Amino acid sequence: MSGPERGAGAGTSALLTIDDLVVEYSGRRVLDGVTLSVREGEILGVIGETGSGKTTLARAVAGLAPVHSGRVTLGGTELTGLRGRALRSWRRTGALQYVFQDPLRALDPQHTVATIVGEGLAVAGVDPAGVAARVAAALARVGLDEGLAGRRPGQISGGQRQRVLLARALAVGPRLLLCDEPVSALDASSRNHVLRLLAGLRDSGVTLVVISHDLSSLAGIADRVAVLYGGRLVEHGPIGEVLTTPHHPYTALLAASAPSLRRERPIPAAALRGEGPGLPGGCSYAARCPFATESCAIVPSLSTVDDGRAVACHHAKTWRDERILTP
Repeated sequence: MSGPERGAGAGTSALLTIDDLVVEYSGRRVLDGVTLSVREGEILGVIGETGSGKTTLARAVAGLAPVHSGRVTLGGTELTGLRGRALRSWRRTGALQYVFQDPLRALDPQHTVATIVGEGLAVAGVDPAGVAARVAAALARVGLDEGLAGRRPGQISGGQRQRVLLARALAVGPRLLLCDEPVSALDASSRNHVLRLLAGLRDSGVTLVVISHDLSSLAGIADRVAVLYGGRLVEHGPIGEVLTTPHHPYTALLAASAPSLRRERPIPAAALRGEGPGLPGGCSYAARCPFATESCAIVPSLSTVDDGRAVACHHAKTWRDERILTP
């Protein structure tokens, strides 16, 4: 997909706003002051290694992780302020849907595909005839034959199970889909099919946040990307620019894992090693960063750089001048 065409239907206003979000488990901070927004009708990719906080971010937005402080607002409704009956009432609207990483664990093996896809509609009080019609429409939307409706999860393929999860989410008419590693367990053919499906959903007006450790997959569908490390946001911006000219050494290390991506400038050899002297506190990446200095003992703020992107690095404008590795 070319840049100008991608996200052509995206609006300029934010559908989802995440403001200084902090999540703690047993006194340990796993998400540290993340601030982001997602425009209506776009795909935001969230990238990072295992333990970076990307899944915690999605779960916190969905109300599945304990928010210590900060705010999450969707379509003008502050979700972090909802409790009890107000929260249950909002959830019945289906405005936000979470697509889990592991279909086998997320789908009840005793239920048929039709029951699974229609369960949100039944909870919302849709009459049985209406449920059946919307289940059929949701299955068709994700490219599944209506004949699969009577089967159970163990009787269909992994790629089909992933699309059943998407159909269940889409059946209730969500404004936002949170997709957690939606293609990580799929073979190449199924992966490409699901990625095309996600891109098509965006083009039809659904807003998506896609969590992934696979930059190559995100590069093909996302409009913007947010890079997390150690629970902090270290870089974000248009995905093509971030991946071809990364401003944070950690982003450069991730980009190097996708050799098919074209880069405007070679990546410094030191950045590819991803190991440094180590510093107490301060920048979350300092312990691995070969460009760390004493100034990195102070946590860098997320700052806008010349091209409108944002990066949290004291040396964002200088580290790329180090000796480079020609690709």
